[in-house]
Amino acid sequence: MAGSKRGAAKTPQSDTPIGPTGRPYQGFPTPPKLDGHGPARIIALCNQKGGVGKTTTTINLAAGLASYGRRVLTIDFDPQGALSAGLGVASHDVTTIYDLLLDPKRDAHEAIIHTRVEGLDIIPANIDLSAAEVHLVNEVAREMILARVLRKVSPDYDVILIDCQPSLGLLTVNALTASHGVLIPLECEFFALRGVALLIETIDKVRDRLNPSITLDGVLATMYDPRTLHSREVLERVVDAFGDEVLETVIGRTVKFPDASVSGIPITEYAPEHPAAQAYLRLARELVARGAVA
Repeated sequence: MAGSKRGAAKTPQSDTPIGPTGRPYQGFPTPPKLDGHGPARIIALCNQKGGVGKTTTTINLAAGLASYGRRVLTIDFDPQGALSAGLGVASHDVTTIYDLLLDPKRDAHEAIIHTRVEGLDIIPANIDLSAAEVHLVNEVAREMILARVLRKVSPDYDVILIDCQPSLGLLTVNALTASHGVLIPLECEFFALRGVALLIETIDKVRDRLNPSITLDGVLATMYDPRTLHSREVLERVVDAFGDEVLETVIGRTVKFPDASVSGIPITEYAPEHPAAQAYLRLARELVARGAVA
């Protein structure tokens, strides 16, 4: 499929540049301002393989959407707390998502922390979250606990992004059950591609048993290096497998991401003119254009 698209796109009649996915590279318009805010559409960023760009995407997509006037809440749902650190937020001696999961009477608003980016907030996490699955395993409707937490804050935001841990355990199932959509960051590397079938199977099970309305908002190719044949071939296979569900925006590999993380700010603030920052702004525009975000 991808090969035929590439062949068709290279005809001399076509003046539209071809993007990395082998499709005509569209521009996405700047999203119009919103008349009001909420209720939020909840999106889980999910992949059971680690190191594929989930946290980096959560941080920079959130910042991109906030720059277009959207109110964004991010949920650090990984005991490693990388999202909290990447946004320069303390995650110890504060109320975290773990506290909200264990105490349903607790007000979720007290856990929300404003970041240095206007319009972007976070509910942090720390290593305590690693004990959540043990504590929740005997709870009634244990897969629905995060959904109950987010229901209380959803009216205040336009989008809630959940940065999932790299596993398909109870926490990830909670995230999928609470979400309207799933965004799958996928590293352009062969072993990252192999595990996606299991993730799709998990999403299908959640849709069948817990959350019939959940949709796949897109597969986002990350850490793409156009100089390597391997990267190009993996991306072509992803497009073959998922077709139009593969987002046109592709995130390249760059050392600027860890530099921005160390500084505790998104790359859109750290190096706004860098191609990686522009790619995440484009991703924000594409998701709005697709209807995944208001």
